[in-house]
Amino acid sequence: MSTFLFRIGRWSFRHRRIVLALWLLIAVLTIGAAVTSGGKTNDNFTIPGTESQRATDLLAQRVPALSGGQTQVVFAAEENARITDTRQRDGIEQAVANLRKVDQVAEVTDPFQGGATSPDGTIGLGSVQYTVPPGSVNSSTLDDVKRAVQPAEAAGVHVAYSGSVFPGWTTAPSEGPELVGVVVALIILLITFGSLVAAGMPIVTAVLGVLITIMAVTAFAAVVNVATASTTVAIMLGLSCGIDYGLFVLYRHRNHVLRGMDPEDSVALSVGTAGSAVVFAALTVIIALCGLSVVGIPFLAVMGLAAAGAVLIAMLIALTLLPAMLGFAGPRIVQFISRPRRLHAHLERTARTAATAPEEHRGARWGAFVVRHRVPVLILGVLLLAVMALPATHMRLGLPSGASQPTSNTQRQAYDLITEGFGVGANGPLLIVADGVTEQRRTDQLMAALGKLPDVAAVQPLTMEGGVSVIQVTPQSGPNDPETTSLVHRIRDDRAAIEGSTGATILVGGNTASNIDVSAKLSSALPVFLIVVVGLALILLTFAFRTFFVPLKSVLGFLLSILAAFGAQVALFQWGWGRHLFSIVPAETVSFLPIIMLAIIFGLSSDYEVFVVSRIKEDYSRTGDARGAVVRGMSHSARVVTAAALIMFCIFLAFMFTSDPTIKAIGFSFAIGVLLDAFVVRLTLVPAVMALVGGRIWSHPRWFRHLPDPDIEGKRLEEAHRGSGNQRQ
Repeated sequence: MSTFLFRIGRWSFRHRRIVLALWLLIAVLTIGAAVTSGGKTNDNFTIPGTESQRATDLLAQRVPALSGGQTQVVFAAEENARITDTRQRDGIEQAVANLRKVDQVAEVTDPFQGGATSPDGTIGLGSVQYTVPPGSVNSSTLDDVKRAVQPAEAAGVHVAYSGSVFPGWTTAPSEGPELVGVVVALIILLITFGSLVAAGMPIVTAVLGVLITIMAVTAFAAVVNVATASTTVAIMLGLSCGIDYGLFVLYRHRNHVLRGMDPEDSVALSVGTAGSAVVFAALTVIIALCGLSVVGIPFLAVMGLAAAGAVLIAMLIALTLLPAMLGFAGPRIVQFISRPRRLHAHLERTARTAATAPEEHRGARWGAFVVRHRVPVLILGVLLLAVMALPATHMRLGLPSGASQPTSNTQRQAYDLITEGFGVGANGPLLIVADGVTEQRRTDQLMAALGKLPDVAAVQPLTMEGGVSVIQVTPQSGPNDPETTSLVHRIRDDRAAIEGSTGATILVGGNTASNIDVSAKLSSALPVFLIVVVGLALILLTFAFRTFFVPLKSVLGFLLSILAAFGAQVALFQWGWGRHLFSIVPAETVSFLPIIMLAIIFGLSSDYEVFVVSRIKEDYSRTGDARGAVVRGMSHSARVVTAAALIMFCIFLAFMFTSDPTIKAIGFSFAIGVLLDAFVVRLTLVPAVMALVGGRIWSHPRWFRHLPDPDIEGKRLEEAHRGSGNQRQ
């Protein structure tokens, strides 16, 4: 592989104008495809194989008016007034009349009909039922909904919204996190390289890769449902992996040039050596992300494939476009910031030391410290991660509700008002879809049986149409409370008794039941996901390093870091330890977050494992000194891995400063996972274990000799390069 990549690097360097033109052409074509396709992300989720999805499908066939999106409109009288007062009531009734005229609206319920006003007359609950699914409701329709309720607001009534779709339910993606991440990455690269040319190159190539990815995802959104969060995750990984992969190749190339190697030879050799590590690292990330397809939830599968596409493009750019850009830069890649002179001298001295005498660098000193104190370092590191993992034992899964939003959010305001006026259970009613009901008395029998169940606050009929009766059950507990989950399971478990002699077949559906089904399906899919993803990655890493023990050590280290990251996430977002610092509203852990974290952190942890261990193996293959190889390998890799991990950490952390609680949780979880895995596991525990085990860690069965050697550390390539008269790295 290293020889093949060597040729790619040299060809890209020599034909840099062609390579640059091809990538720019790809960017133009994807932009054109995105614009002409009219694709856009949406949140039309389907959960195949669940009862709630079967209920939704049945409603779509038999009662289409209830299968579309729904907005709950909450009217609350301001000051000491009531909505039943003449002025307020007239304003609300005019608003309801206006809502009935809005495009895509199938039905509007009046809060003054059907007992949808609070006992004290201060809060009313109306609803808007749409003719299309939530993701297909036009933004113009939601704008018209806001305009329609203006008479109520003019009458002194506060209006808040919730439901499956509502005005303000989606916001335009903020460019703030991406820009902050790029700026921080630029600062770290400037410190690492001391050169604006070298610092800017990985960022420019990574941004181009992200642009291509997002445009491609947008184009595909015209033919498949792509969740809105998919683009955010793709941007996170595209930026972080793109900068990191470019950094690894560029760092080695720059060290070559600082030692006097010709730039063309240096680029080719850097792509052949560091590029091999990039390929295996990227493949482990891609395998982990594609593994989300085994979960059986389409929106997660699409999210994983979009993120995997971002990583694939980042890898290809690092192997082709970056060498071409280095060709344009030529010897200027080693130019340092010229002013002030003292800073210039310091940067040049540090860079040349890292290139020509890495054993004098801080990375070597840290490696020597870890090797010398390997037993206490190993014990303390494991204890630290174990203590951080303790909160993970109290993890509670759920999907975000209005309660997880900040108080300024309309969904949170609606949640609080509904709780105040009708009880917390009114925020998450269940829909009982009874098939085979043609008489009202059968519906009455079902309602009577449902009303006797524990934790049921109210039961009311919604409609009877096409042989289907739809009954709304309001729990006493909130949408994400364990009692509500128990109620859903109780109805399903006691299905036969509830159906009785009615001849009906009941299904439990609605948003709350769907959220419960998603959490249950994700939990049951975790073991299968782990086996598939970890198994494939073990095979890949075993092939790369030609030993069982290094991949096994990598997986065990990953488990420690991911459990610690889970614990930190629970403490910060579920227990609310960071509520004031990061404006966090304590809530359940987003149900799909653990499986996404497993996929992405596992892939990224394999990145750093490959980059650290490949340099150690490179030295061990040359010297046969196991413990010395750990120190010397760390001297070559610690500086660049530190920079790469800090860049990835800062890019992920920047997404904590958005208003979306789900994106906040994803950003923090990725950031803390990368931080712990890179610094505690890969740069501390891994060298400690390798120093403790010694040369035995590289042992392998004899039959391994018959397998092809990918030469991930580039040993044969560098030997051939030395033999041709060029200076060795």
